[in-house]
Amino acid sequence: MATNGSYLTPDWTVSTAWPPIRDELETETSASQDKTVQQCLPLLHAYDSSLGDFHPNDLPKLDRAKHARFLHRSLQTLPAVAVGYDASRPWMVYWALTALSLLGENVTPYRERVTQTFASMQNVEGGFGGGHGQISHCASSYAVVLSLAMVGGSDSLGMIDRKALWHWLGQVKQADGGFRVCVDGEEDVRGGYCSMVMISLLNLPLSLPPEAPARRAGLESFMDGLPEYMSRCQTFEGGISGSPQTEAHGAYAFCALACLSILGPPQRMISSYLDVPLLVAWLSARQYAPEGGFAGRTNKLVDGCYSHWVGGCWPLLDAAISDTQAKQAAENLPGSSLYSRDGLTRYILACCQSEKGGLRDKPSTYPDSYHTCYVLAGLSSAQHYNYYKKNEKDNGLPELGDAFRWASLPYRSSYETGDGSRLRPIHPIYVIPWSAVEDTREYFEQQGQF
Repeated sequence: MATNGSYLTPDWTVSTAWPPIRDELETETSASQDKTVQQCLPLLHAYDSSLGDFHPNDLPKLDRAKHARFLHRSLQTLPAVAVGYDASRPWMVYWALTALSLLGENVTPYRERVTQTFASMQNVEGGFGGGHGQISHCASSYAVVLSLAMVGGSDSLGMIDRKALWHWLGQVKQADGGFRVCVDGEEDVRGGYCSMVMISLLNLPLSLPPEAPARRAGLESFMDGLPEYMSRCQTFEGGISGSPQTEAHGAYAFCALACLSILGPPQRMISSYLDVPLLVAWLSARQYAPEGGFAGRTNKLVDGCYSHWVGGCWPLLDAAISDTQAKQAAENLPGSSLYSRDGLTRYILACCQSEKGGLRDKPSTYPDSYHTCYVLAGLSSAQHYNYYKKNEKDNGLPELGDAFRWASLPYRSSYETGDGSRLRPIHPIYVIPWSAVEDTREYFEQQGQF
């Protein structure tokens, strides 16, 4: 990658040709990989005129209007076949609202509908289920809380029964430091990340409720044993698995890194509990050439959703290993990247946009709100320099305040043409717009703890 003035000029040859070294042994995996490359190369070369207008460097423009229409439709009445997604209703709202926010759309008109929809999913014992009459779950509760943060307003935020949620979270905290995703459910890094997002954003007490089962094992805080649990989930490959002794996965890596970044400064927490060089090597191997996108696991195909799940790991890791983040940001320097931002951008704009609106896994698949959300989140992260302000003096932030010590600046890249393809920045830990994080934190700080 060469420099051109103050910009970085990518070498596009890696995105327009087959890898120079290829294993001659053909397997089902290698055949699938070759098929994916064959689908992507014409788009990366800008041979497909159906994608519409192109940048001068042959990148399709981000079709904001089509994607926004696709997302607004996803929040309307859905066909009967969608009944199978009933347990994912909070997620469907979160995906659409996050993606719309990244596109610069105003989501506050959905406030009343969102609040009414989620009110019936809140259980008296605390937390939110995935649909009406369903048990509380960390993932659905996370999606509800972040959706309410995006639509904002005291009526929306005030409908969360924080005390009941605190008691419920005490029931899923485990004696080994981790969290189950629901009472008697599986224990994995998702539970830890989702729980700490809610505890920190809603200003819940860190101490365990008196009746929490984990107290019988000597634990006193939601934080107790949690970093050690995350550490045990790092595999021999270097990636992070959902639970100890299982396969490494890009989404679990993000959950673990984001959770540790809530618990304390990334440079201390991530470096103390994870083998960072091994993790960097594993994550680096998830970005493929010529596609430019990320795969979620070893020997898997690229998938647009990992633009966030793997792409979102890099700002957190950068904060863990870099002493120059704040200086680079202050001087508005592009800095060095641990991954190819331009390669990822090229994959997203060329291969993930559906001509009918929405974004997708890869050219052979259809768009949906899940992929639209996380592809755009990954693109936003690639377009911005998110950094941890570790040298700032304490400004009165509460405990777990390190999650709120992040800032963002536009990342200056070679593909900038002023065509409107730049998205709003997204918070690297909470994965919602920065303003929603700040407004929600301020609201619950004013409410105080109980």
